[in-house]
Amino acid sequence: MDQGHNSVELCIPSKFGFEKIVAECAVFMAREMNFQPSKIEDLNTAVTEACLNAIEHGNKMDHNIQMHVTITPTKKTLVVEVRDNGMGILDDSYEPDINKKINGQDKTRGWGLFLIKNLMDEVEIKSAPKKGNVLKMVLYRKSSSKGCLESE
Repeated sequence: MDQGHNSVELCIPSKFGFEKIVAECAVFMAREMNFQPSKIEDLNTAVTEACLNAIEHGNKMDHNIQMHVTITPTKKTLVVEVRDNGMGILDDSYEPDINKKINGQDKTRGWGLFLIKNLMDEVEIKSAPKKGNVLKMVLYRKSSSKGCLESE
């Protein structure tokens, strides 16, 4: 795969179900790049969650507003950017407490970004140029946690 020239851009409606299209596209690219199956599963979960957040929270499930996604393979990374049209910057400071959640003491949501940050190698949240948020997720071919090179 000539990774420098194979970016994919998707514009999908803010409707539940369409996140599966984005996730399948990202998974396809990760497979083409020979990522390990466990990394591909992490990517699938993170991309799905990012899209669901953009649909529900960013675009308020307005089917007339599209979510924009760019998936870019490079020699060392797979980068997925999900852009919504929400107002204001996403709050990524919430750290959920699993014990409180299990005991029914925490009724808040907010586990999506926590999950994404723990599944991906790098996550960045920024304001979109005109309006909205961009969630950038990066998966490295070289796993820093395991210290081994992904299969080529």
